[in-house]
Amino acid sequence: MIPEQMWLLDQGGPLVWVQAGLAFFGAVMLLERLFFFHRARLNVGDLLLGLSNHVRRKAFAEALHEAGRVPGPVGRVTHAVLLRHHLERADLRAIAQEAGQLEVPRIENGIRGILGVALLAPLAGMLGTVLGLLETFQLMGGKGGFASPAELSNGVFQALITTAVGLTVAIPMYLFYLYLLGRAMRLIHRIERAGIEIVNIIADAREERGIVSFREEKAAIGTNKADKGAKA
Repeated sequence: MIPEQMWLLDQGGPLVWVQAGLAFFGAVMLLERLFFFHRARLNVGDLLLGLSNHVRRKAFAEALHEAGRVPGPVGRVTHAVLLRHHLERADLRAIAQEAGQLEVPRIENGIRGILGVALLAPLAGMLGTVLGLLETFQLMGGKGGFASPAELSNGVFQALITTAVGLTVAIPMYLFYLYLLGRAMRLIHRIERAGIEIVNIIADAREERGIVSFREEKAAIGTNKADKGAKA
């Protein structure tokens, strides 16, 4: 005995199999994105608090190690800024912005594919319905315009299967798309916050403890050499 789902696939024609392929493709991308956002879950405040303690003690090696252990885009952005902690505030801000921009394609990866499945599935269903109705009218034309009610009902039922399957696939996929889009926007906001905060932490610690930047140290060395040359 054929299961009901397989019977629907058999009665709906080849476009139902196309919709089944779209549903499988969308489900794979959905699971991948859910796993990605699960791994990217992070309390940004706790991370910044720990990094702030390391930076204030000038323990940049420990700060880099802690940021490198954090999975996800927030950890990568803070790690990129900490690697160049000797630069000026403006340069650090530019590095944080560039690192955040590099993470955006990774975050949005697959979300548009889910939207594509949500849009294509009902369109394929409409196409299947039109083709099914055309076959029904062709059957009526072959019989001189007359067909039994059973033949007409079977043809119309077969035509509507693709529309029903398309909507069944499209509605949950579109809802998941909206859900993932919201999570992506929140993650991007956390990345921007982490980038701004880590820059401020490094710059403020440098001002409080008198930590000179690489440029300032280089300029001071050049001034000392010039003074020694003038005295000689």
